[in-house]
Amino acid sequence: MRKLIWMMSVSVDGYMEGPNRDIDWHMVDDELFGHLNGWLAGAGGFLEGRVTYELMAQFWPSADQDPAATPAVVEFAQIWRDMPKIVYSRTLERADWNAAVVRDVVPAEVLALKAQPGGDLVLGGADVASAFARYDLIDEYRLYVHPVVIGRGTPMLRPSDAKVRLQLIETQTFGNGVVMLRYERRPSGPAGG
Repeated sequence: MRKLIWMMSVSVDGYMEGPNRDIDWHMVDDELFGHLNGWLAGAGGFLEGRVTYELMAQFWPSADQDPAATPAVVEFAQIWRDMPKIVYSRTLERADWNAAVVRDVVPAEVLALKAQPGGDLVLGGADVASAFARYDLIDEYRLYVHPVVIGRGTPMLRPSDAKVRLQLIETQTFGNGVVMLRYERRPSGPAGG
């Protein structure tokens, strides 16, 4: 069964975006971009909330047409356009670029999606991730901690009663100071807690 991986860039103080939805503090250089492209190219699909999808759709469909685009940007533009996407939204009528709109997170539908063959599924967006976490559907948390404190903004995690025990399975430090922390959900029961 393929995994559902929540990928998120986050500040040291736990915010995924600034007070005006700004992400200009993200430190994505060629090394980090290469790393992201390397594993996202093998994904089976992107699952996104409306806000994440709309932000991505504003830039990535034509990002590789910019003469100043780096090879990493060109590569990711192709990955993003070609990747099957599910956009979770109650307001969006349609989505382009190989995307389908789904109104609600339905656990049985997500489990059926995870049971299909193919690469792992990558989840993006705080609001939609909260719904997936509420139903305990996230198998892995892949956090990219950027060495900056932004003070306020959108918290990475919403308040919740859920307690999910995680196990650190990998770390990687990039030259720009970003640290990737990769956690997977610990098995429940006596051995896992």
